[in-house]
Order: sequence, then structure tokens, then C-alpha cells
Amino acid sequence: MTTKPQVQKVNVVVLGAGAAGLMCAIEAGKRGRRVVLLDHAERAGKKILISGGGRCNFTNIHCRAENFLSENPHFAKSALARFTPSDMIAMVERHGIRYHEKTLGQLFCDRSALDIVSMLEREAADAGVRTILGAKAISVTRNEQHFRIETADTVFQSESVVVATGGLSIPKMGATPLGYTLAEQFGLNIIECRPGLVPLVFSAEDREQWCDLAGVSAEVVATAGEKSRRGRFREKMLVTHRGLSGPATLQASSYWHPGEPVVIDLAPDSKMLAPLLALNARRDIPAAVNALRAVLPTRMAERWVAIHEPADWTNASLAAMERRLHEWRILPAGTEGYAKAEVTAGGVDTAELDAKTMQSRRVPGLYFIGEVVDVTGWLGGYNFQWAWASGVSAGQSA
Repeated sequence: MTTKPQVQKVNVVVLGAGAAGLMCAIEAGKRGRRVVLLDHAERAGKKILISGGGRCNFTNIHCRAENFLSENPHFAKSALARFTPSDMIAMVERHGIRYHEKTLGQLFCDRSALDIVSMLEREAADAGVRTILGAKAISVTRNEQHFRIETADTVFQSESVVVATGGLSIPKMGATPLGYTLAEQFGLNIIECRPGLVPLVFSAEDREQWCDLAGVSAEVVATAGEKSRRGRFREKMLVTHRGLSGPATLQASSYWHPGEPVVIDLAPDSKMLAPLLALNARRDIPAAVNALRAVLPTRMAERWVAIHEPADWTNASLAAMERRLHEWRILPAGTEGYAKAEVTAGGVDTAELDAKTMQSRRVPGLYFIGEVVDVTGWLGGYNFQWAWASGVSAGQSA
């Protein structure tokens, strides 16, 4: 004889024990709410643990709404103002976690990302949050009074449900489409999802010309996206066996759509071929390679000149060669997909959510936070800050 699962009444059920879910549960628990935090994984904060090379780039001191891509570029402002990088730093310092600034305002743990997860787990326990791991939500339904959340052996009845299930990136870490499925189930619109912060794959022609230079890197300016919403980033680019990676490429990839070019300036702020225009200067391949070596690795400088060698070495030809150096147009064949993507771009339409609370405008008591929402940050701690901030916003309301 099969017994019916026990019904447990709580105030809030948070689905997903990642960065956003943990922070939301903590904040709701501090308000005296009875909170249950569910996750299908056997470990809380799995993606936190692998982030930043295992040291967790937990925030960026320069974080602003302008550092995020969304159909509504203003949506993130309210949450980001409610919980700032300074607030996160204060929490980290309160727990005695040592950290350092790497580059461009990126803050990393000195020791390990485990310090951040342990901090969040302690905060959750102190706030009275009940964390249940290895528990998959089988169904989420709602009547006029409450939500019903079923797992394999328990049914929870709650006033609020917060969906913090993450995106589709890194499926080997257990990513699922549950958040989007629930949004659609309750009638919310979804902005089409795609891999973000992801390496780009060369076309067959470009692969033949460049991929034997795998491992070569250079500081560049990479630009992608349409004029009204364009990402332009000056950082390192890395040639891979299949295409391009490195911070500049990953940043630009979030703005890239199939069929569009990515434009790369290989020599920012420099007129590389100017020495060849001097009186009595040599104008040949060795001279051009030597000029380009000032900013490019030797192998890339040699390859660039070999591919773009002018028919003659007139001023006009050198000017055209210089322009191409600053406007290397790549038409990617695609990306490395969700397996290599750091985030998921797109997600639950922000028009469906209250910017102050992250609550659904259609379904009272239903909240969406973190990566599942159509708010995608730049590389460098921005997505963690969005997770913390959106989690706090929902936790103060749920």
C-alpha cells in the first residue's frame, strides 16, 4: 500500500540552491519566514565552486546596470541599488574571507570559492532556512490560496515560490530548463535563450587560416551586435583549435547573433604600419612583420602579413592594409554552445516581473531571480552581483 506524501506548510519555497537561491533564502529567513530551499543536486552552490578558476569572482566593484544585456536595459537598476558590491564585500569581510582585486574591478577569494559557499550555508542556517538537497521538484501548481510543490517524497504548501534554477549553461553541472518550463506553465513570456560568454567557432575558411595558431593571444577590441545594442570590449583574445576565445571574445559573444560579423581591432590606438611610410623606409614583408610585432605575437604577425600581403606597397595599399588590421571581420559559424557557455542570455521576460521585488505581475507569490531572468552580465563578477541583488530583492518580499 502506497502512502500519500506528507504535506508540509511553509511560507516560502526557493527552487535552486545556487547563488541567487541561497541569497534569497537567507534574506527571507531573516524576516522570520519559514523557508525551504530545494535543489536536485547533492551539493549547494556547485557553479559557485567552479567559478573563477575555483576562486569565485564574487563581485565587481564597478557594477552598474550598463554592464548587463537585457530587452529592458533599465530593469536591473532597482535590484542592483538594493544590494550593492559594497554590501557583498561587507558580508565577505564579516566572515573573515580574504580577497583581492584582480583586474577591472574583479574581486576574487584569496583561498577558495568554497569560502563563499560555506559563508552562504552558514548564513542560511542562522536564518533558519531548511535546505533539502537531492530533491527534484516534480510539479509546481497553484490554487487561489497557495502553491503546491511536489518532490518524490514530500509535498510543500507555500505562500510563495521563488524560481532560482539557473540557465542552460554547463549542463554537465546539472543545468535544466525547469525555470523556463515553470514560467511558460504560468503564462509568462520567455525571451529566446542562447549561450552567452561563450567561445566562437570559425568558419571552415577561417579555421584553415588561423587555427594552427591555437594558444596565441593578443589584446584587442572586439565588437559585436547591432548598432542599437552593441558590445565593445578591450581585453585579451585567444586563438583556439576551433575559433576564438579569451575575455574579449567571450564578452562580445553575448551580443552576437548568427549571421552577424564580429569586428576585431588587432592594434587598438596604434598606427602599426606608420614606420613603412617614413622616407626611404623598407616596404616589404619583413618590414611589415617587424612593425606588427610591436603589438602582436610573432606567429600572428607573420600570418597576418602573409594573408594580407598587398599587390604593391604603395601608400594606398598600406593604408588599406592598416584598415584591415583594425577591422578584422570574422563571420563565426556558431558558438561552442551551452557546454562551454558561462551564462545563458535571454530568459524570463523582465516585462513580466516587478523590478523591485522580482515577483510575477501575472501570478502573485511567484518570483524569478538570477540567471533564469533575461538579465545577462558581462564577464568579471557581474553575474554573481546580479544573483545576489535579485535574490535579496525577492527575499525581502517573498
